[in-house]
Amino acid sequence: MSGELIIPSDAPNDLIRAAGGIVYRTVEAGHVELACIFREARGDWTFPKGKLDEGETFEQAAVREVLEEIGHHCHIERFIGTTNYIHRKGKPKIVAYYLMAVNKGEFAPNEEVDELVWLPLEQVRGHLTHERDQELFDLLVDSPEFRLRAS
Repeated sequence: MSGELIIPSDAPNDLIRAAGGIVYRTVEAGHVELACIFREARGDWTFPKGKLDEGETFEQAAVREVLEEIGHHCHIERFIGTTNYIHRKGKPKIVAYYLMAVNKGEFAPNEEVDELVWLPLEQVRGHLTHERDQELFDLLVDSPEFRLRAS
């Protein structure tokens, strides 16, 4: 990859660092579908993500979390952006997201994710629960290199 995400030195001490992926696959006629997950415990549709383990980079965490949550081995194509918000426990949180392509795998419901759906691009935004995820999706689909791939 081009480099690791840099957190400013004046970031809050209790900042939660997390990473995830907007995972895509190409289906019939070259159409692109994105993975969206449902977490019953939180009642939301989102993209796979999770906290960094000690000593782990954002990129390593993204690949690991995607595998753990949706059961698919993926490779990172590029950095997309970050979301920042206050975690439900009151701590600030930053999540770095990467565009990831599926290599292989199979989903099975697990402790964190109850359902995985693959959606065509025109259905993704309306399926996502959080505005921050919708904005991240917009950032991806508005990028020239992704528009070329998805057309």
